[in-house]
Amino acid sequence: MSSSDADDANPYDLLGVTLEATEQEIRTAYRQRSLKVHPDRNRGNPDAARKFHELNQAYELLLDPLRRMALDAKVRLKEARKARYATYDAKRKNLVEELEERERAFKKARVEKQEEERARFFENERIMEEGRRLREEREKALRKREEEREAAERAKASEDEPPALGDLDTTVRLKISLSSHPTLTTASSLAALLSPFGTIDESVIMLSLKPAPPKKPKRVTALVPFRQVSGAFAAVCASGRVEGGLGDIEVTWAEGKEPELIGWLKKMGQLGGDTTGSVRTSSGEEAKSSSPTPNNTAPTTSTSASNTAGISSPSSTSFLSFPSFPDFDPMPPSSSSIPSATVAGLDYESLTLMRLRQAERERLEREIEEREATEGA
Repeated sequence: MSSSDADDANPYDLLGVTLEATEQEIRTAYRQRSLKVHPDRNRGNPDAARKFHELNQAYELLLDPLRRMALDAKVRLKEARKARYATYDAKRKNLVEELEERERAFKKARVEKQEEERARFFENERIMEEGRRLREEREKALRKREEEREAAERAKASEDEPPALGDLDTTVRLKISLSSHPTLTTASSLAALLSPFGTIDESVIMLSLKPAPPKKPKRVTALVPFRQVSGAFAAVCASGRVEGGLGDIEVTWAEGKEPELIGWLKKMGQLGGDTTGSVRTSSGEEAKSSSPTPNNTAPTTSTSASNTAGISSPSSTSFLSFPSFPDFDPMPPSSSSIPSATVAGLDYESLTLMRLRQAERERLEREIEEREATEGA
């Protein structure tokens, strides 16, 4: 029990004993009083628990010799002060009361100041925590916007960059009926047939004759790799067209689906439409394709050797054109197969680097503007 509690509630008064009471008298008084104020006997009294607690505190204090000695000194000092105060005249009593009132007011002001400082401390902590939370949210939002901007830039850059060329993106599959083309049973004959569309690596052409001997084969299936994807695309576009020399011949992509590179070129708007029977030369001039040849021979054109960029545009018949864009060569071409045309005076690598530099310049300009706006704010 603290000294302030001792001033408010005297343990001797709570137990009903005097300062000269023995330990046994204190125990007896405690048992008697505890039976009266016990909460179980005073269920309807809301102060019963508090009174029982104060009684226990007073009992423990009086059974402790050192604490009881300190309490006795305070009680005797208080009684001596009361006795001395009784001897004072009215004027002196007023002075003492005024002094005590000032002391109480000072204590009250000090307690209020402490409470005010404590409340101000917790308010500052709350404001600091709120500011910290707002700052973290703002930084999180800035990081999210930065990530979204970088993701958008990466997506834009990935859209501008062509996909990688697959192993079979320049290879086409041919299905030939021998009843219509009885001579197309060798790699050299297939190379001669498809040479107008682009350079072919004849040494790796694969043929399959069905059914196998001794029965006479009725159909040929072949895989023909072009050196450049433009030649494969032109051949697929000319599938089944007599004017292209591929009447009754089915030409499809080797993997059964269009390469991603072709889809990217279509998305970028670099693929042309249908063309007439004309072929674009390396100098940009158009040469008329020869009249339809028999199905068992390859079509001959005046530009068959230089037709690496595809077929030109508008008219009504023949296969699709391949636009002016650089060829993608999956294998190192020989000196005799290097294309002589340069795409619109600018190769693809230079065009890609130009776009990347432009995107990087725009990104740096945006960062500088954002930094200046932040510093200005």
